[in-house]
Amino acid sequence: MTTERPGADEPDSGEPDETTAPDPASNGARRSKTRLAARGLGHGFGDGTVLEDISLAVEPGEILAVVGPSGTGKTTLFRLLAMFERPDEGTVEVGGDDVWGLPEARRLAVRRRVGMAFQTRSLFSTTVEENVSYGLRVRRSWSARVRDAVEGLFGREEPSETVEDALRTVGMFDKVGRDAGSLSAGEAQRVAIARALAPDPDVLLLDEPTSNLDPRNTAAIESAMRAARDRGIAVALATHDMQQARRVSDRTAVILGGTCIESGPTDEVFESPDDDRVRQFVEGKLVY
Repeated sequence: MTTERPGADEPDSGEPDETTAPDPASNGARRSKTRLAARGLGHGFGDGTVLEDISLAVEPGEILAVVGPSGTGKTTLFRLLAMFERPDEGTVEVGGDDVWGLPEARRLAVRRRVGMAFQTRSLFSTTVEENVSYGLRVRRSWSARVRDAVEGLFGREEPSETVEDALRTVGMFDKVGRDAGSLSAGEAQRVAIARALAPDPDVLLLDEPTSNLDPRNTAAIESAMRAARDRGIAVALATHDMQQARRVSDRTAVILGGTCIESGPTDEVFESPDDDRVRQFVEGKLVY
């Protein structure tokens, strides 16, 4: 059973699950931001159960760390939250809507409001700029795509402000014209995160984004997480690095054995957990 601190994933109050936050692309104008929630999620593969009765939420303008040892189901959970797969049980809700209860066209529209960067860096064999602008292009109308293609034939000298902003957020604008294949692993991950940020999502999911990276790239990615949070984006981070969770997150959810056993403000979860298994885990005494 999940131990929940006050204020963590509270039941619906009947009010809309949306708030407003400054939109950096509109010079301070305010726009709607939404929360992402999992309610009673269960999922498995074949005869095996990977996740069981997971309930948690990430709110606009916060970083939620989902911590747990490798193999406990964090990646599966994030794939369900990103709507890549339908859960066997429970619901995924964005802005209060059960996404799998929506018509396909509306579900696609909701899915486009969720950005995700995977642990495995998957960049296209083209420039850094083209990689980051990809998500913007596929969201544009066909006429706009044709116009972009024509402009590309004559050579566009400067990247768009949106691409520039995303790359500056991750500290990679100086490499905007570089071939993605020439980047280090850490640089490639930063570009992948910029690609997820460029469409200005409501929710950003990061699955072990700094795994096996050096301190410089780790610091740049953590800075980008904070910048996204400060823009009102709901950021969820899956990590087995408990020190990283303490550094960057506002709230933490602990998954052990495929179940969320505790969630709440990060300082409280780490310093005075309610569940003894969490205490043993954060102290390094509980090995899975």
